[in-house]
Amino acid sequence: MGHFNTDALDVAAADLVARGIDVVRLSYSDLMGTERGRDLMVSNISRTVGDGVAFCRTVYGTTPGGDVVAIEGGLADGLPDVVAFPDVDTMVDVPWEPGVAHVIADVFNPDGSPSEESPRNVLRRVLDRFSELGMRPIVGPELEFFVLEKDDAAPTGWRRYGEATGNVYVSGMRGDPENVLLRSLRELAGYGLDVVAANHEFASGQFEINLWHSDALDAADRAYRFKGAVKELARREDKLATFMAKPYNDEGGSGFHLHFSTLDDAGAPLFDEPDGKDGLSTTAHAAIAGVLAHAPALAALSNPTINSYKRFGPDTLAPWLIDWGLDNRSAMVRVPPERGGASRLELRLGDATANPYLAIAGLLGAAYLGIRDGLEPPAALEGYGYDTSKAEMLPTSLTQSLDALEADTEFADLLGPRFVQTFLTFKRDEIDRFSKFVTDWEFSEYAYHL
Repeated sequence: MGHFNTDALDVAAADLVARGIDVVRLSYSDLMGTERGRDLMVSNISRTVGDGVAFCRTVYGTTPGGDVVAIEGGLADGLPDVVAFPDVDTMVDVPWEPGVAHVIADVFNPDGSPSEESPRNVLRRVLDRFSELGMRPIVGPELEFFVLEKDDAAPTGWRRYGEATGNVYVSGMRGDPENVLLRSLRELAGYGLDVVAANHEFASGQFEINLWHSDALDAADRAYRFKGAVKELARREDKLATFMAKPYNDEGGSGFHLHFSTLDDAGAPLFDEPDGKDGLSTTAHAAIAGVLAHAPALAALSNPTINSYKRFGPDTLAPWLIDWGLDNRSAMVRVPPERGGASRLELRLGDATANPYLAIAGLLGAAYLGIRDGLEPPAALEGYGYDTSKAEMLPTSLTQSLDALEADTEFADLLGPRFVQTFLTFKRDEIDRFSKFVTDWEFSEYAYHL
């Protein structure tokens, strides 16, 4: 394979050296959304990355426990490489690590073609289809997470930080006794993430930080960086930040809400229509209809773990049914009350374990299919949701959502057949391993009486 164009990298390296930066952290997302990468010396960076930085392809088949899943093009093919090359436009200094800059990499096959498994490439694939329609999607991410502190007496070794009741939507030391959130917010603001607000959420130790909206790829990049940064900052406090969907039986889970609209090539909002039904355009209604039509398959990307489906249910403020509503937080798709340029839909389906690239690609892919096909949504939900007589249920397990993704060939083809097959193989291995694992619940339920 020939060399990548390093001209922009040479310019960036000279600027880094002038600012006292001697290390670049090259990173990219695996299927889970976990950062994979390498620290590179700035002094030799163009030489080091001239042909891309090689990684074993089976990084896309590596589980959280370190096992290697036999994905296509992996073990059976002798563990070949993929190569990562920095997207210089994403270069940013790391405020809490002096002398270090972070850059997001694009991932390629050795022949120079884009890696089909790369989540960033999956999103780009969907964005190309919107471009064909003359549309530019805009996304605003909202992510919740728990902060935990060490406790040797706890079964997991961790307890919720700042344990107290009724602290939803508080700020300051009442819900954050050590000001962990405030310190993190300031560090994140200096990391180019465009964070705009933060608050304590419903559960003890649970927080939400909102990111400003932007072009979809930039929003995904920032959400990906945000998750890694939050975990790093918690480690500096000798704590653990987790985006696990539902870490505790006695508390609700952590969501990953996505606000979505789209502009035309001239920058005009395409979801707004003052004289339209609900003050929305036919494009907005078609996008909503597409999300509803492909929701079971979309759940596989938005709710990608076994634990994800324990977050759903009545009275959880997490969706349970495939429905939409006007300013209704009990619906899967909520249309906030603002109109004009702020006209948008909010997908409330996702949980915080979702890979930002894949969650956004899934939302946009479903919306694209609705817009392309001119779909119309059913009547909007009125009143409180969770009534199964009004709408179909979402998948209730990872198995069901993966089956739905495989069956929804139109949606899967949009994301890329190679990616979908790798994703299905990886996640079904997770289900198989869990089905053989004896849990604490089983021991508590059966051991004494049976």
